[in-house]
Amino acid sequence: MSKKDNGASLILAYLNEKNRPYSAQDVFCNLQKQHGLGKTAVVKAMELLALEGKIKEKTYGKQKIYFADQAQFKDVSDADLKAMDCQISELSAEAQSLAQSCRQLDTELKELNSSLTTEEMMSEIQQLKEECSGYRARLEKIKSATNHVTPEEKEKVYKEQTVYVKEWKKRKRLASDMINAILEGYPKSKKEFLDEVGVETDEDCKVAVPST
Repeated sequence: MSKKDNGASLILAYLNEKNRPYSAQDVFCNLQKQHGLGKTAVVKAMELLALEGKIKEKTYGKQKIYFADQAQFKDVSDADLKAMDCQISELSAEAQSLAQSCRQLDTELKELNSSLTTEEMMSEIQQLKEECSGYRARLEKIKSATNHVTPEEKEKVYKEQTVYVKEWKKRKRLASDMINAILEGYPKSKKEFLDEVGVETDEDCKVAVPST
């Protein structure tokens, strides 16, 4: 494209190819990135093409619209127009179907990409087998153990726990009563008294009487 041409031939070819109305701004936006045309150059070129009769110009309010000279194109019959309409409908339906197929394939591809590979699945299966083998060995060891606690022994332990907990509560209550009796004539606080005599409470040791 020569400097003298200033993009006119390119714009003329573009309008003839697209054969639809454009403003100068539309042509500038469509061709600027690929061909590096400036807006002022586009406006001047389109005005010149219109002045030379190579393209047509229409003014709508403050905006000018440019389009290819329709005289250069052969007349199209109604039958041809209907045939083109049918072709457009068929191509549109085909494009829609292809777009749907592409979306479906994209979904399947994402699922495949997120799935484990054959090697990864084999490795995971082997790991699970090893874990199962370990669990079986532990189970057999438990079953073969000779130190199982019998129901009678378990009942005995529960009864002993009940006795010890009851005694714990009793002694705790007696100790609390004695301490409270002493504190009635003691000039300091309860904490100071316990520190002085070296008594540690259940709370100091962070233990609690279990429920029976």
